[in-house]
Amino acid sequence: MSKRGIAEIIDGFFDGGLPIKLSAYDGSVAGDTTSSYGMRILNKRGLAYILTASGDLGLARAYVSGDLEIEGTHPGDPYPLLKLIVGSTDFARPSVTELASIVQTLGIGSFVPPKPPAHEHLPAWRTAVEGIRSAGLKALKRHTHERDAEAIHHHYDVSNTFYEYVLGPSMAYTCAVFPSDEATLEEAQAEKFDLICRKLGLKAGDRLLDVGCGWGSMVRHAAKHYGVKALGVTLSREQADWAGEAIKRDGLDDIAEVRFSDYRDVVEKDFDAISSIGMTEHIGVANYPSYFGFLRGLLKDDGRLLNHTITRNDNTNNGPAGAFIDRYVFPDGELAGSGTIVAAAEDAGFELQHHENFRRHYARTLTGWNKNLVDNWDACVAETDLGTAKVWGLYMAGSRVGFEHNEIQLHHTLFTKTVDGRTSYPMRHDFRPVEL
Repeated sequence: MSKRGIAEIIDGFFDGGLPIKLSAYDGSVAGDTTSSYGMRILNKRGLAYILTASGDLGLARAYVSGDLEIEGTHPGDPYPLLKLIVGSTDFARPSVTELASIVQTLGIGSFVPPKPPAHEHLPAWRTAVEGIRSAGLKALKRHTHERDAEAIHHHYDVSNTFYEYVLGPSMAYTCAVFPSDEATLEEAQAEKFDLICRKLGLKAGDRLLDVGCGWGSMVRHAAKHYGVKALGVTLSREQADWAGEAIKRDGLDDIAEVRFSDYRDVVEKDFDAISSIGMTEHIGVANYPSYFGFLRGLLKDDGRLLNHTITRNDNTNNGPAGAFIDRYVFPDGELAGSGTIVAAAEDAGFELQHHENFRRHYARTLTGWNKNLVDNWDACVAETDLGTAKVWGLYMAGSRVGFEHNEIQLHHTLFTKTVDGRTSYPMRHDFRPVEL
């Protein structure tokens, strides 16, 4: 029996083998050698990354560090490759005999974990162990003010200029709503914000709170087009600074504000409406009750809350979003089914009025962001670095696959703070734009 090469050994780790071409630095080739798409392991460190962190995390580490290359697609949009391997990146367990043979062939050094790439946000237990004297057990507790601020900084404070390239003029980093097949990404983002304003029933003079407001796109849209007094809060200093400049540029200083603040530090009350757009992904499933209870306390009686969030496709596997997403994209991020979110809000005293799924819209949104990244690739790499640009291309394309396969969804849930059964909410809602 001939000795197997590296590519053949790694391909054997994946259940059923990889549906793309896999090659390695020893000249070996495996997988579907006729595929137009492939991965090439460039060196021993890339091999060690793959062997010591199974599934998407090991592959991502090797790719981000430059020890693994993808073939047949642009790094800013690896969607065609990812679409082929979705569901195929979990290791099949080799027998003890097989594992012994593999160790003998590859060498024990291949199973020593290399240091993770600098782009990786280390898990809390490692942070605590390595800095126990300064961090103590506090680092192990999720969703404290300090830890949430650190997690948001990791993802959102990359570079405002980078996000301008990727997101486009809207600076909207949440699912767009496409009013037609011909709509552009910018038109769809404007439609998203306007739809939320209509669902919230906003009118001139109302007070709006936008929690997790990002670069203030919702705040500015509501103030400019509906005449509301809008306050947005974000844990990203760079987002708040960018939004403040945009508000001044739009001449909205008297009615719009974006504040660098934790939502839990908002002291104003009696808001007519609250929008929570892409926020619940960051707060932790265990904190849903306190989150919705806190927001309810900020609303006037009969006020409205619109929650826009990524969800799972069921309610049986609530929790962390996955190793790659947790380490490289949204540290401490958690997802739950929409039913879990509705239950938490209802238990906090809200009345559900409307529920809508925009899963396919998010797949189209991500397609647009990947295109922007590809079109501005050199500028994005220059603004950050190659590894960061790779991370964003990988996670956006991978997320697109997830939405297309209905592994994740995007839900709008509209609630009212109904007190003693009294509500001004219409008997039947109609969210169509008012013709002027």
